[in-house]
Amino acid sequence: MKQVSLFIVFISTFATAQIGGGERVYSFLNFSTSARQTALGGSVLTLTDDINQPLWNPATINEDIGGKLAFNYANYLKDIHYLSTNYAYNISRHAGTIFTGITYLSYGSMIGADENGVETGTFKAFDMAWSVGYAYQIPHSHFFVGSNLKLIHSVIEQYSSLGAAFDLGALYYNDEKPYKIGFVIRNIGMQITQYTDTPESLPLLIQLGGSYRLEHVPIRLFGTLDNLQTWKIAFANPSDSTADFEGNVFLNEPTFINNLVRHIAIGAELFPDSGFSLRLGFNFKRANELKLNSIRSFSGINAGFGLKIKRFKLNYAFSKYHPVADTHTFSLTFDL
Repeated sequence: MKQVSLFIVFISTFATAQIGGGERVYSFLNFSTSARQTALGGSVLTLTDDINQPLWNPATINEDIGGKLAFNYANYLKDIHYLSTNYAYNISRHAGTIFTGITYLSYGSMIGADENGVETGTFKAFDMAWSVGYAYQIPHSHFFVGSNLKLIHSVIEQYSSLGAAFDLGALYYNDEKPYKIGFVIRNIGMQITQYTDTPESLPLLIQLGGSYRLEHVPIRLFGTLDNLQTWKIAFANPSDSTADFEGNVFLNEPTFINNLVRHIAIGAELFPDSGFSLRLGFNFKRANELKLNSIRSFSGINAGFGLKIKRFKLNYAFSKYHPVADTHTFSLTFDL
C-alpha cells in the first residue's frame, strides 16, 4: 500500500502545485488539454467557436461547433501524457447541439516498493472521464446555460475508483457586443467507489471569466478569476525564509496582494479570426507556486499559435513549469 500512498502524494502535488494545500481526488479534471486554452493561460471560459471549450464551460455548446471533431495531446512531466477527444452533434434547429468528450491521463510506468523500501516491480496508473453536455439559450435574451455530466474512472496499481460529477456553466454572448462573460462551477459530485475505505473530495472549482475584442486592433483579451471557492490559496514556502541575528528562522508569509493575484489568469490572442493566430497567456498561481528562489524559472508563461487550412485547424501551446520541464500541447480539429 505504501507505493500507492507515495503515488497519491506525488500526483496531488503535481496536480494542485499548491504549497500547503489539501489533496483532492480526480485532480486531472482541472487540467487543460486544449492547446488554444492552454496558450491563453489555461482558464478561458468564453470561446464560442472552439469544440474543446465545452469541457471548461458547457454553456458554450452551440450549433457553430456542431459536426466538429478534435484530438488533443499534451506531454506533462516525464512520462505523464494527457489525451482527449471531443465532438459535437447538431440534433436539430429546435433541439440544439449535444457535446461529448473523453479525457485520458496516463502516468506511465512507476516502480513500486513495500513499507521496507524493497522494490516490488513496476505498476501503471491512469485517470479517464467521459463527458456529455448540453446548453440552452434563455428565451428572448443573450444568456446561455449549460451542464456537463461526467463519469470518472481511476486506477492506481490494483486499486481503482469510480466517480460521477457535473459542471454548471453560464455565458453572456451578444454578437453586437465586443465582450463575453462566463461563469462556471466545475466538478460537483462524489466518488461512487473509493480506492480504500476512505472517501475523498472532488476538485471543486468556481471561475468567473470574460473576453474583450478591441475595436481597431485585431486582438482579443481574456481574463479569469480562478479558484473562487477558496480565498486563501497562498501558503508559506518552507524554502522561503529569513533568519535574525539570534538564529531564529521565520517563514515569509504571503501578502494579501500575493494571494489575490494567484486567483488571476490572463491571455491575449492576436488575429483571432484569421487563418493564423498568435497567443500569449500567464497564470499567476502557477508562476508563484513553481518559482525557484535561486534562479528565474519563468513558470506560468504560456504561448502558442493556431493555423487554419480550410476544414482543418492545428493549435499548439508551450507552457513553462520548471527550468528542465516544458509542456507541449497539440490540438487537431476537423470540420466534418
